Amino acid sequence: MKLGIINSAFHQAGVDTAAGLQHIARIGFDCVDVFTEAEGISRKEVSLIRAASKKLKLPVVSLPVVAVGLVDFNAPVRRYHVQRCKKFIDLAQELGAKNILLVLGEYIWQKEVISPTEQWNFAVETCRDLGDYAGRKKIDIALELEPFRLSLLNNVSEMVRFVTECNHARVKANIDISHLVLADVSPSELKDLKGKAIHVHLSDCDGKVHGDLPPGRGVVKFAPYLQAIKELEMPNGVVSIELEYAPDPKKIVEWVEEAYRATARLMDMVGMRNA
Repeated sequence: MKLGIINSAFHQAGVDTAAGLQHIARIGFDCVDVFTEAEGISRKEVSLIRAASKKLKLPVVSLPVVAVGLVDFNAPVRRYHVQRCKKFIDLAQELGAKNILLVLGEYIWQKEVISPTEQWNFAVETCRDLGDYAGRKKIDIALELEPFRLSLLNNVSEMVRFVTECNHARVKANIDISHLVLADVSPSELKDLKGKAIHVHLSDCDGKVHGDLPPGRGVVKFAPYLQAIKELEMPNGVVSIELEYAPDPKKIVEWVEEAYRATARLMDMVGMRNA
């Protein structure tokens, strides 16, 4: 598997896109996930990303998108978010990416008022629609498991159920290791995602709340999860580091370099880098 990073680590520290991509390539990453907004992105920015990716030999793999409105009970809201996600799919194709990383929403009002089944069905319907569109563009959709109590996809069994019900070749799962820890999901459960997962996020946390820290800064025991992921045999899979909210933005380069070194060691330890 390849080792990448979401470029939002630099963006949130005030580093512009071009400089962030240059740092990512210099540090040694194999590829990059680009965090942007497809709704209204300038042609100049798109051209910059394409040119930098080519010059730096840093392929774009994934475009994360949070689209909680895909499960909204108002049909016009769902339609808007479907169209917005289709713009991400278009952008992914233009940048040569393999997937969009899709974050679905949460059950509203504590699963009261609006039936959980109805909200679940909204998500299945919108994801099938997006899957059809993504298929025509040869782009995959990787669904992120979120560890929060009311998230639709907050454990492996719910992810498996959702991907199975979608029954779409382009709609698969993302595996976020720190999210698994926060959701109390054991490495052994990942076997149920065999053939259903296509992308991985990696970060550390304190075991209690969402952290997105460099490995070694928290409590996550990565090796068993990475071994389980390796056994899933994801073709063309990528492990993308997700770092957010560096304590000292002025030292963001050191923060990313630390995460790179630690993750590279972990991947080498289980024999999965570039496998």
